[in-house]
Amino acid sequence: MSGKSSRLPGFYRLSLAERANLVGEWAGLEPAEIELLAGQGLRNEQANAMIENVVGTYELPLGIAANFLINGRDYLIPMVVEEPSVVAAISNAARLIRAGGGFHTSATDPIMIGQIQVLDVPDMAAALNALAAHKEALLERANCCDKLMVKLGGGARDLEFRPFANSPVGPMLVVHLLFDVRDAMGANAINTCVEDLAPIVADLTGGRTNLRILSNLADRRTATAWGIVPAAALEKDGMNGREVAQWIAEANAFAVIDPYRATTHNKGIMNGIDAVCLATGNDWRAIEAGAHAYAARNGRYTALTDWHVNENGDLYGEITLPMAVGIVGGATKAHPVAKVALKILGVQSASELGQIMAAVGLAQNLAAIKALATTGIQKGHMRLHARQVAMAAGASGAQIQQIADQMVAEKRIHIERARELLHN
Repeated sequence: MSGKSSRLPGFYRLSLAERANLVGEWAGLEPAEIELLAGQGLRNEQANAMIENVVGTYELPLGIAANFLINGRDYLIPMVVEEPSVVAAISNAARLIRAGGGFHTSATDPIMIGQIQVLDVPDMAAALNALAAHKEALLERANCCDKLMVKLGGGARDLEFRPFANSPVGPMLVVHLLFDVRDAMGANAINTCVEDLAPIVADLTGGRTNLRILSNLADRRTATAWGIVPAAALEKDGMNGREVAQWIAEANAFAVIDPYRATTHNKGIMNGIDAVCLATGNDWRAIEAGAHAYAARNGRYTALTDWHVNENGDLYGEITLPMAVGIVGGATKAHPVAKVALKILGVQSASELGQIMAAVGLAQNLAAIKALATTGIQKGHMRLHARQVAMAAGASGAQIQQIADQMVAEKRIHIERARELLHN
């Protein structure tokens, strides 16, 4: 990636084929990999091997977000999303943060949590003592379940014992296995381990085990991204940059105090993160669940981000959230386009991918609240949405842009007007 810049002025003006070729050259893709970007990347026989009762495939647009500078390195970001304005908005936000030196990121170790539910424990204190006394043996047993993971530097790190005196079904003990899964998402490794440990836990506690499953609240496996937007970069259309920075900080404060606003605020963050998850074959449902649970970890649902004006009058933004993603196993290796997306990103570890996703979430959030605090969310969004409305009305080819442009000019972006224009 040395010497390559993700600043691609005029990228949106290129034809689809020209964009694909440019990205292919940038990422060192083979001709066959560039062809996969043109569509039909997942063949029916491949789809049939991935899930059950397959009848075909369902395609979504794959776009490329530009301008990302993360820890001094340039990235092009593959995003799979159906919503207009997401890719354009995030590219613009990344350009703003780039003006302040780009994104800075960090991550904790890839520790996932497996849970064992224990019921009918005759003596909770005795059970806890027995588990503590056999802790090292249990960790050693867990490591035997995935020797390859241990060889790669991962493996069992700790056990936690969480007694609950009251539940809807009476007293309960929950055993947590903390397991370093390295570059995997880790669900299969975790589930195998806790299923193997459950009979031993039952014997030690005298209780009965029920569920043995990973937790998607991966709060030991987080990614953080932060960056600065110079006030001068926010000056546009006569707006004062320092005022815009303050408006954005005020918009974030709204999400901090009010869960109704925080829900929409965090949804905007996930617009970006989910799109990268889909592009790379990762489990976006797990990331969604973990992010929203993390947002409520202190007993009240709140914003995942912090935006404030710093002592220089510039805008500072930061995000931290669970990031249980992988670059080995599952759809990341089974889906041919997911493999190409990972090659475009050029990531070397799951931790790096998670940090990129955190930066994407921060950029997407900046784009959304900047629009909300200045021109309003609909101005840019509806201009891009107009093309979808034109297609829904039956337009094709050059008609799509012609009808979209006319509706935007009239400020009448709805399907009835699109049909009228198409008929005329």
